[in-house]
Amino acid sequence: MGTFHQGKSELHGITVVVETEDGDVYVGRCDDMDEQRIILLDADMHRDGEDGCTTRQYLSRAEQVGVWKKFDRLALPRLPGTKVRRLGELGA
Repeated sequence: MGTFHQGKSELHGITVVVETEDGDVYVGRCDDMDEQRIILLDADMHRDGEDGCTTRQYLSRAEQVGVWKKFDRLALPRLPGTKVRRLGELGA
């Protein structure tokens, strides 16, 4: 269950994974989300193979220990093919 701030999405305050159609993966705390954009706070970004790490390995590590933020605030367009899910649901 998310936090209850009026006018915010149900994922407000939850750490989420955003997967774009081009394969980029973002992990951060969801500030807000609507049909047009996703706003993440304290976010990191990963591309498959970056630093010798697959996306699966990156997400597994993020579930265990979190991420090192690269962005204080990041606004991503919510394009077709963009997937948003809770980080904690990946292992389920």
